[in-house]
Amino acid sequence: MAETESGLQKLRRSARAAIARWFEEPVSGALVALGFNANAATIAGFLIAVVAAGFAATGQFLIAGLVSIPAALFDMIDGAIARRTNKVSDRGALLDSTFDRLSEASLLLGLLIYYSSTNTFRQDAIILAFVAFVGSIMVSYIRARAEGLGYQGTSGFLTRPERVVIMTVALIIGQPIWGLWILAIGTPLSAFYRFWAEWRSAD
Repeated sequence: MAETESGLQKLRRSARAAIARWFEEPVSGALVALGFNANAATIAGFLIAVVAAGFAATGQFLIAGLVSIPAALFDMIDGAIARRTNKVSDRGALLDSTFDRLSEASLLLGLLIYYSSTNTFRQDAIILAFVAFVGSIMVSYIRARAEGLGYQGTSGFLTRPERVVIMTVALIIGQPIWGLWILAIGTPLSAFYRFWAEWRSAD
């Protein structure tokens, strides 16, 4: 298991470095030139995510998926903007983490509203959306709590980038229920795995 985790971490680092070089740096430079700051990018990403959630709530899944893309892009570059402008701060990190959770919750809420309506009611989808939300929050919470205790808290899978990609693709192909199934199964497992890994590391 340790070797698998090591390989996964290396893959993530390589992908992160490529994204930073080919996307985050040039785009963040352009936005800084236009007067954007990191907090504005964070809030813009959240507002766009709310718009995507609105489309999801009305069953316009393709549009919801397409709108989710720029929301995710703003979410990716706010940190790069902060570093480029030398304005990395605890307040910015708090704002970013908070609005990340709200963005994710808004999309799941949109799907829950859609599947709760009379014409499209699906109890299984409602349960899946709830479990996916709780699992996603727990994955993030365990990391935050572990970091507060002095540990890394990065073990596991289905972190926020993977969750965003899964739901965006599921929406674009018109099968959000597939994304909900993946998250409802995967996020609790990821949360448990992360908890167990940090439990073994703790004193």
